[in-house]
Amino acid sequence: MARRNRGSRGKIILVAGGAGFVGSHLCSALLGAGNRVICLDSYLTGSPANLSSLQDNPYFTVIEQDVCDEIEIDEPLDCVYNLACPASPPSYQADPIHTMMTSVTGTGNLLRLAERHRAVFLQASTSEIYGDPLEHPQQEDYWGHVNCTGPRACYDEGKRAAEALCFDSLRAGNVDVRVARIFNTYGPYMQPNDGRIVSNFIVQALRNEPLTIYGNGEQTRSFCYVSDLVEGLIRLMNRQPNPGGPVNLGNPGEFTVIELAELVLSKIATASTIVHAPLPPDDPKRRRPDIARARTLLDWQPKVPLQDGLSHTIAWFQSALAKQRTVRRPGRSRRRPQQPVLSQDL
Repeated sequence: MARRNRGSRGKIILVAGGAGFVGSHLCSALLGAGNRVICLDSYLTGSPANLSSLQDNPYFTVIEQDVCDEIEIDEPLDCVYNLACPASPPSYQADPIHTMMTSVTGTGNLLRLAERHRAVFLQASTSEIYGDPLEHPQQEDYWGHVNCTGPRACYDEGKRAAEALCFDSLRAGNVDVRVARIFNTYGPYMQPNDGRIVSNFIVQALRNEPLTIYGNGEQTRSFCYVSDLVEGLIRLMNRQPNPGGPVNLGNPGEFTVIELAELVLSKIATASTIVHAPLPPDDPKRRRPDIARARTLLDWQPKVPLQDGLSHTIAWFQSALAKQRTVRRPGRSRRRPQQPVLSQDL
């Protein structure tokens, strides 16, 4: 397909799921690097507010559409990033069938779009494909330990099926596909009620509510600040030649859930305490990425330590929650917001 003359601008890039937490940061970074960016999002879990700072950019366009519907883009595309799927357990379990179809039908639609445009394709996969892992840390050659009939299967198995579609397309020579397996990521623009552990703890502490830990809190996670992840995604998209297999992107620093809760409490002046609840089904006990492949192939590793990233994220949530309070209509009942559905994941 012929490419138009773009003058001094860079590539034309589609970001599916671009109004989400990670997607909005990716759109901003790609625009900042001189590219033309098209954001496609259904707003099922993404938010127009995440894109407010980009709306006046003449090189940025938003298309409201579900990736499960056939996708047509009139202008030529150089790259397609697929971040279109709910990523926290409360979100993806709210409509598990649609979550599965987003990963399967949606990825298939985007792969066909990339093939028509001869665009390079990046699939945002997940550490969830490893399930509750029996190997630690997790390397890309580990096949995982996933309950294919459990309440998390719509996401875990959906992402595994999406990876299969991607690598079949790569082997067939149809699309130049790269797959990133993303580990727990946090930062500004997370939704206050999305159920991820970092946002849960910060919001609960700011509201002087108990921090809810499932189980004894000894299960571990590794937390990657969003700017580090976005850099890794862009490096993977631009890497030549094609890596030929999945690449873990995450921070190998490993923390227990209770360590994270105590760190949040140390950074926020709050009356919150810690309470415990039963562990959800299939909740992974340990999770830490082996990022040797990313270091070798992409010359990438995280730079932002958890202490600093949490400080930035807490400051953002303080501002976001203050804005929520000021936009309430005067005279209306200020009903206490519902407790978010909690998860130790993502």
